[in-house]
Amino acid sequence: MHIFTYGSLMFPEIWQRVVRGNYLSATATLSDHARYALADDTYPGMVAQADAVVQGVIYYDVTPQDVAALDQFEGSEYRRQNVDVVIESGETLIACTYIFLAEQRLSSLPWEPQAFQMSRFIGTYCSDKMGG
Repeated sequence: MHIFTYGSLMFPEIWQRVVRGNYLSATATLSDHARYALADDTYPGMVAQADAVVQGVIYYDVTPQDVAALDQFEGSEYRRQNVDVVIESGETLIACTYIFLAEQRLSSLPWEPQAFQMSRFIGTYCSDKMGG
């Protein structure tokens, strides 16, 4: 199964702390969705929104074991769902992504990958997986 990531998991430093496998990846675009900063945290939430576009990363052929690890990492505030993403070649692929369910926690501000506070995120959410 392909996985489309749009937040912390776009960064190899985070992705490799969650999954065990090594996967090919590429930039990808998801239409009719928007990514917002959370009012009280470092990571984003993505929701369906007409005429919006989210840039992210697709990881190819993720194993069921690693999908289970991603499900656990994302937790109950996210639901895995199939979406159509477009890769750089223009080809459309079906991938799974994680839709944010706790919309009341979203701010009105877009989440910007270049402003991601990786060290804070790793210290908060990945400290038990350091070195693994």
